[in-house]
Amino acid sequence: MPGKKIFIYIVLLIMIAVMSAAGNNGMIHAEDDEQGGGQSVYVIPIEKEVERGLEAFLSRTTEEAVEEGADHIIFEINTPGGRVDAAGNIASELQSLDIPTTSFVINQALSAGSYIALNTDNIYMRPQATMGSSGVITGDGNAADEKAQSAWLAAMRSAAESKGRDPLYAAAMADPSIDLPEIGSPEGDYLTLDPTTALEVGYSEGTVGDRVELLHELGLSDATVIEMETSFAEEVARFITNPVVIPILLSLGSLGLIVELYSPGFGVPGTIGILSLVLFFYGHIVAGLAGSEAIILLVIGIGLIIAEIFVAGGILGLLGVAAVIGSLFMSGYDVGHMSMSISIAFLVAIGTAVVLFRRIGMDKGVFRHIILRDENTTELGYVSTANRLELIGLEGETATPLRPAGAALFNEERIDVVSEGAFIDANSRVKIVKVEGARIVVREI
Repeated sequence: MPGKKIFIYIVLLIMIAVMSAAGNNGMIHAEDDEQGGGQSVYVIPIEKEVERGLEAFLSRTTEEAVEEGADHIIFEINTPGGRVDAAGNIASELQSLDIPTTSFVINQALSAGSYIALNTDNIYMRPQATMGSSGVITGDGNAADEKAQSAWLAAMRSAAESKGRDPLYAAAMADPSIDLPEIGSPEGDYLTLDPTTALEVGYSEGTVGDRVELLHELGLSDATVIEMETSFAEEVARFITNPVVIPILLSLGSLGLIVELYSPGFGVPGTIGILSLVLFFYGHIVAGLAGSEAIILLVIGIGLIIAEIFVAGGILGLLGVAAVIGSLFMSGYDVGHMSMSISIAFLVAIGTAVVLFRRIGMDKGVFRHIILRDENTTELGYVSTANRLELIGLEGETATPLRPAGAALFNEERIDVVSEGAFIDANSRVKIVKVEGARIVVREI
């Protein structure tokens, strides 16, 4: 019982921490100036990989900038790229803004990062920054199929054209077959622009050393600068929705719950399993991938699995497992990746269950409470029928032929008997020679 109380306290503390973190939507810091020039500039970082967690962060911060009446939004970019679908959604968000936008490439804007930059009104780069190399790569490191490549190439061209840039160079970033020797990008290489080349081809408005210089170039030196930061909840969501983390988290969840089935009481394995699943859904909710319907389906599934313990048949258990898997798919951003993640977790669970069953059996954990192990043995005084040993030696007469079973009369009591194997005719004299529970053996006299 103390273990259960500790677990409840841990869960309560985590819930309080999560609620507090969720309430912090990212601190806003204003760089004060004397008057602020009456203008406000929002600075939003685009860092690490481009994924659905970053998409949720940018959606929140740009919406907040619009609501607060921002005069300009600067995106400080330093990313190696990431998911195409997330980049597409971010681009749609940027294209819908009526506020002037500027990308400030601090270090690199590669792959999906370059696509995001092309969807802003202005692009400025630091002296050592690079932008481009935007080929579509699958999760295993290979080039995507022709259909995906064609769609991405069209998206890159469209992004460049929408902001008045020559689409040729955007296409060269995504298509290595385009030959541009005049800017040092021969056929076979994805185009990557340095600050000088980017300025020459019109993909950069200038090269600046820091934000102060950038604001001067934009004519916003006197504006109030408001920095947006990711909240703790958004940082957690960005980590959890990473394609590498998802299968690990689901595997930990299944592993912890399987081990808990073989553990006495409720302890560390079960806690890890439950927290892994809670983190999975929490991160996907914050990232905007999972809704209340996924949580409701998860709760229903868990309820059906618990009910299966008390109701025989197996139908409720199967429906419960299907509901839990369905809730995972509803929370994922990619059916293929989620299928792979669930398959990995399933294999981990099955492998662990087999090993534990062989080493521990079904004598520990929750199984000892739901599996009946009592045996009605003769040694404990249990018998299936009365063992009438007092009948041994009695003589009587067969009431029916024995072939070899039949009936006989002993002291006017009709008893079912069996011969030792031979046929005995009716009305023959017999003697009881053995009693084995309900089996009474007779021999002809």
